[in-house]
Amino acid sequence: MKIALLVIGKTDASYFIESINEYKNRLVHYIPFEMLVIPDIKNVKNLSEIQQKEKEGELILKALQPGDYLVLLDEKGKEFTSTQFATYLEKKMHTVPKRLVFVIGGPYGFSSSVYQAASEKISLSKMTFSHQMIRLIFVEQIYRAMTILNNEPYHHE
Repeated sequence: MKIALLVIGKTDASYFIESINEYKNRLVHYIPFEMLVIPDIKNVKNLSEIQQKEKEGELILKALQPGDYLVLLDEKGKEFTSTQFATYLEKKMHTVPKRLVFVIGGPYGFSSSVYQAASEKISLSKMTFSHQMIRLIFVEQIYRAMTILNNEPYHHE
């Protein structure tokens, strides 16, 4: 199984880029991982929120491959502790044959077609974070899960 993180728009801040890359480099020792960036939609000032979500949704669905298991990072999703998330990933490693694809949507969330295509939704917090920050937080949590599954000392109870 491979894990893919699909995001809308590039990461701008160099400190986020460096930190995300640090965890991506650590992760490849445990599991194949890729972060796929869908370019920002152009001329969003001329689009309603719904139109923007629809355009982003089309690009998200186009980025998927047959056999992908789609999980949305969504405020209404299921919450996990880090240990529970590690157990969740371990189960997915045994049941998802190809790619486990997590998606961080655009500023207005997901279109109805993306919600319909998704198998699950998970939430990282009841709080709201910037899209740049959530990328770092989520990549770190995947890394943390891998260290938990390998009984390494990175995570402390």
